[in-house]
Order: sequence, then structure tokens, then C-alpha cells
Amino acid sequence: MATEIRIEHIADYVGQQVTIKGWLYASTRKGKLLFARLRDGTGMTQGVAFLPDIGEELFETLKRLGQESSLIVTGVVRSNERAPGIPGGYEIAIEAVDVLQNVADYPITPKEHGVDFLMDNRHLWLRSSQQWAIMRVRATIKRAIIDFFDNNGFLNIDTPIITPSAAEGTSTLFEVDYFEEKAYLAQTGQLYNEANIMAFGKVYCFGPTFRAEKSKTRRHLAEFWMVEPEIAFCDLDGLMALEEEFVSYVVQTTLAKRRNELEFLGRDLSKLEAITPPFPRISYDEAVERILAIRAATTDPEQKELLAIEWGDDFGSPHETELTKQFDKPVFVYGYPSQVKAFYMEPWPGRPEVCKSVDLLAPEGYGEIIGGSERMSDPDLLIAAIKRHELPIEHYQWYVDLRQYGSVPHSGFGLGLERTVAWICGTEHIRQTSPFPRTLNRLYP
Repeated sequence: MATEIRIEHIADYVGQQVTIKGWLYASTRKGKLLFARLRDGTGMTQGVAFLPDIGEELFETLKRLGQESSLIVTGVVRSNERAPGIPGGYEIAIEAVDVLQNVADYPITPKEHGVDFLMDNRHLWLRSSQQWAIMRVRATIKRAIIDFFDNNGFLNIDTPIITPSAAEGTSTLFEVDYFEEKAYLAQTGQLYNEANIMAFGKVYCFGPTFRAEKSKTRRHLAEFWMVEPEIAFCDLDGLMALEEEFVSYVVQTTLAKRRNELEFLGRDLSKLEAITPPFPRISYDEAVERILAIRAATTDPEQKELLAIEWGDDFGSPHETELTKQFDKPVFVYGYPSQVKAFYMEPWPGRPEVCKSVDLLAPEGYGEIIGGSERMSDPDLLIAAIKRHELPIEHYQWYVDLRQYGSVPHSGFGLGLERTVAWICGTEHIRQTSPFPRTLNRLYP
């Protein structure tokens, strides 16, 4: 009797009769041989049908099947190092096929399609081998993130998705009607996590966040997932040490568990294997000097314009891209001007125009994947910052309370899941890292 298996475990069943439930990804014929690429959600393998073995009726049935037809296939697993698949090197000698549905005119064919067409058909595009591989990597990265914090003394606390006020500026908020009161979709769970650490010491939240930036760049989504740890009794140096251990763990875990998928995506694994602590650290001041030196060296007028910067400016994608090309690991940039960062960041001792902030920029031009800081722990400094940013103090009184009842130095950061997936997969555009991305001009499907 055949054993029902999943394709990801096919290597364990060489020489055995198995059954696979899945879909026909593609097929080709060579005389009396038919090669069917089968997928089942866990992998892809080659099925081989030989006319003299299976008979004319079944062979003709297989010939007429369209792309994405649903099937139950039974046959014997064989080793074949040339057989394509994920994992590769195995195939099934087809003996029997039960056709559940024969599909005609599947919209996404092996020919080239435009991005808009593929995004309009995202519900179907997810079945393609590349998108399938990216989503598998995403799931593993998400699990590695959770495991790291759970195994390092952090408590997972859920924070509100509907909030009464801004955390990082009012210009990028999605407003919602909350029982005839104005409210917003959360940009971050950080402020609530600062309350949580006073009860639990080390916490993290992990969920969807929303930014109403009218941006069309390859790095921006309107809805994305972010993990946000917060740590009591932690300064900026301690935060950077945690970040490099965390990111290294996520990358190495993903390499170990999703090597097949990453290889299929064409990722240069040697670049990921190099992601181990310590990471280089440079100040914002040094980063500006490096960018200006790169700008001075280029003869391309357009590039010169893109790299224009003065002290006090925030970095854009071109600046981050050029900076990260100088390193083979993620690089910390710390000590940004206070004017380009959120109101709650601790001032730098002796330099009030600078705050204890840090961004972690991924190599190979992928830019910021983490933003973090040491938070203000003095209530008077925080009240002054809220007023300076012209925020309504009544909305933040509870946040000030945290500094009045047992305040301690504390720090935290946020890592964007989709940007991290894009970097680890080597994917050009962030829209491919979300199952159903929400961008400036896309709400469907």
C-alpha cells in the first residue's frame, strides 16, 4: 500500500511506493515519456510517466492536463541527480493518477508577465515557485524571531492596533472613526511596551503596523509586520549588542532551515554565512563624511544629486545604499540628529542636538532593517520634548507617568519583517515579501 507523503520529505522514501496530493506545475513530453512537475505546498518534484508502463488511457489523460490541475499521484520514488525540484535529485515513477480537476486557461503562464498583471493576480501568483520559496523563507524568519526572544527571557505582550495618538509623527497615520472619536492605526507598539517593561523587564510585541507614507519606493509598504523588543536597564551599547546577536541568529537559522529555497532563489549564500557578530559601528557624523566622499568621487551628475546631504539631514535610500556597499555585514549608524528622530529618544551627553539613536543597515544596498534608541528616562526632559514637537500633552500623560513611578534607563528597537525577508532572500522589491502587499496604489486582491 502506498504511503502518503509530503514532497519536502521525499528523500526518505527512495524505492518506496508513495502518494502525493498536489497540483501540476508544468509538463513536457518526449515521445513515450511525459515529465510532470508536481507541487504540494512543501516542495516540488518531477513525476515521470512512461507510456508502456501506465497504458494509453492514463498517458492521454496526463497529456491533456492543464497547468495547476489538481491531482493525487501514486508511484515509486527514485534517485536521479538530474531531476529538478525542491529538493532536487528525486523523482516519482508514476503508476496511477486521480484527477480532481483539469484546469484550462490558467492565467499565469510560463511566459513573461508585467508586474501589474502579476499583482492583480497575486492570489494566483503566490503559487509560482519563486513566490512560494519567498513565503517559506518568511515563515522561517518569523519563527526564528519568536524563538530568539522567547529563549532569551523576553515575554511576548500584544499591543493595541488602534491608538489615540501618534508615536512617531502625525503625517503618516491612517485615521479611523472610533465610535465618533478620532483614532489611528498603530505605527508602533513601542510606547505601550515601555509600560510593559516596568512590569516584566524584557518584552516584545510582533504584529502588523501601518504607515500612510505616500511612497512608491521598493522599500515601503502601507501595512507591514514589525517585531519590537523593549528592555529595562539597557543603554545604547547594550541595545546594539542585542541587535547583532539577534540578526545573526535569524540569518543563520534561516540558512540552516531554508537552504534549498534560498539556493532556488539564486541567493549568494556566502554573503549570508558572513553575518555573525560583531557588526561595524559608525557614528552619523562619520556616515555623512563617507557619503560626501562617495559623492565627491562620482562623475555621474544624477548620482551627485541623489547623494547630496548636509549635517542634520536624514538618510534616504541612495545614501543608505552607498553606505552599505562599503561593508559585508550589517552596519550600525548611531547618534542621529534629534531633529530627524522621534521625540522620545535620550539626548547625547554634551550634545543636545544629537540623540542616542541607532539604525542597523543591511548590506548589499538593502538599507535600514532596524531602528532603535535609548529612550528618555527623565520626566522633565520628556515633557519638554513633547511640547517642542507640539504634541498634545494630555494624550501622553500616561507615557510621562512611566518616568515618574520607578523610571529606569531603557532601550528598544523595531525590525521590519518584510525588509528583512527581502534582504535575506535577495529580492529586489519588498512587495514580493508580503503575501498580499498593501502599497500606495494597491488595495486588491
